[in-house]
Amino acid sequence: MMDGLVAVEGGLKSNYGDLYNEIPDRIEDSIFLVCAGYAAHWPSLGWACAVLAVFTAYLRAFGGSLGQAQDFCGPMAKPHRMFFLTVGCLLETVAHLLGKPVPALLIVLWIIVLGAIVTSVRRILHTAKASLSRS
Repeated sequence: MMDGLVAVEGGLKSNYGDLYNEIPDRIEDSIFLVCAGYAAHWPSLGWACAVLAVFTAYLRAFGGSLGQAQDFCGPMAKPHRMFFLTVGCLLETVAHLLGKPVPALLIVLWIIVLGAIVTSVRRILHTAKASLSRS
């Protein structure tokens, strides 16, 4: 997750770096988020998170394909999604062990959906602004 970001930002990526970074990351995003949706008993929310995660990555890569710097802005870029998902899983586990059901994972998935929508809008606006300034 951070290795690709560090390589791109540090100018250290290889010729195949994007390929070997993006494909596993998109698969991982989808598997983790869809499974979290099923675990939270709301599969459609997990699928929505997965689609939006891929879309935010697409927007970043699309800007890069236009010759712009890769835009890793959030609030729900990959490191943020994985942080929230980890916290949600830990909270859900602790709540389960204490016998106090709390829909932590469900709440986290809603945070990811809303954050990914905001992230997508921000990236679209940044790409549009960068495209206008190049004209």
